[in-house]
Amino acid sequence: MTANKSLLILPGDGIGPECMAEVRRVIGWMADKRAVGFDVEEDLVGGAAIDAHGAPITDATMAKAMAADAVLLGAVGGPKWDDLPFEQKPERGLLRLRKDLELFANLRPAICFDAMVSASTLKPEVVSGLDIMIVRELTGGVYFGEPRGIEDLGGGERRAVNTQVYTSSEIRRVAAVGFELARKRKNRVCSAEKANVMESGVLWRQEVQKLHDAEYKDVDLSHMYADNCAMQLVRAPKQFDVIVSDNLFGDILSDCAAMLTGSLGMLPSASLGAPDASGKRKAMYEPVHGSAPDIAGTGQANPIAMLQSFSMMLRYSFDQDEAADLLDGAIANVLAGGLRTADIMQPGMAKVSTTVMGETIVRELDKAA
Repeated sequence: MTANKSLLILPGDGIGPECMAEVRRVIGWMADKRAVGFDVEEDLVGGAAIDAHGAPITDATMAKAMAADAVLLGAVGGPKWDDLPFEQKPERGLLRLRKDLELFANLRPAICFDAMVSASTLKPEVVSGLDIMIVRELTGGVYFGEPRGIEDLGGGERRAVNTQVYTSSEIRRVAAVGFELARKRKNRVCSAEKANVMESGVLWRQEVQKLHDAEYKDVDLSHMYADNCAMQLVRAPKQFDVIVSDNLFGDILSDCAAMLTGSLGMLPSASLGAPDASGKRKAMYEPVHGSAPDIAGTGQANPIAMLQSFSMMLRYSFDQDEAADLLDGAIANVLAGGLRTADIMQPGMAKVSTTVMGETIVRELDKAA
């Protein structure tokens, strides 16, 4: 067996624990059949941590996350904790993980499985075979810039201020992630900003171009205004391979791209930090969907986004591309066979529970292996 890597699992709230149980099933299969082993530790985050410890994440759990080779997170939040003060809400545990681990690059793939083409609102020929990656800068920009706030101007008038701010180094490090990903894909990067009306966009375009010219001349680079990029994602999404954008525009573009697949609840994500001297990055992987408290405990949750987040972890944290390909292929085959959880149910398909979906994917792994 390959040397074990340390993995911290944080199932969280709502459907998180149910979906994570299916990841556990696949981890066991990988250890038994592919000699890919993990030293797995599990802990609490979000509302579960509040109930047990009075905080959305404890210092002890945070220390485990800092020491782990990767973190796999389920989901956080729910109406049970809605009335808590802002700083004590379950989501603060997720934000602390991102902040303390210094995770600056958010990877959001948009992949349309052949079996799910009809679920998209776009024409089949537009989305069939879609496989793009959006890299969103995660720790800077208008969401974090200062000054910010709402002030009273008197006479019933108020003013809200948010500041869009980026440094050269912040832009270059996230662009580098996009270029490196492109080298392993179709070797194309589109950088999206608003250089026509924003100075931050001018700097973004200049720094991405300079980095490309200095270190990534082999990658095909294009620039596009973010509003045009949103339009092009709907018009002809397969023109893209990797899209790199700032925090605000990346947030919008990644949700737009996700819905091209017709299955927002099936999509994974990864958040990466800077490489250390050995090349290792802090990393956290999580599904795009939320905690879905209305169906928690009913066996209706779709575990595919959680399983694909694990697949991204295999690929980007542990260089286990073969194992990731096996899992991705098994998921595709099960969907092609007609199995659906409630959230993606289609006419003529077979509706199954969370557990049955997970079990069937593992059986498909057996066939592939």
